[in-house]
Amino acid sequence: MRTTVTIDPDVERLVREAMRRTRKSFKETLNAAIRAGLSGKPKAATFKPFKVKARPMHLRAGLDPGGLNKLSDELEVEAFYAKARKQTRRD
Repeated sequence: MRTTVTIDPDVERLVREAMRRTRKSFKETLNAAIRAGLSGKPKAATFKPFKVKARPMHLRAGLDPGGLNKLSDELEVEAFYAKARKQTRRD
């Protein structure tokens, strides 16, 4: 059905924001909003639950996996200092 409706500016803004989020047309977004509002029940999300698949790391005995992050941080700091020294020498 085709009809003319006057929409308040705040409602238009909400519809336009929903259009950007869903990447759907004005007509599709407005119809979905009206359906959701008049049906009284929100549309259920269709996302699959995220599952973590744990795997053994097969680390040697006595090796702390937390220490690997520390090593990574130290290497990153050293690389930063080396880059800073290189730039200082150019100046």
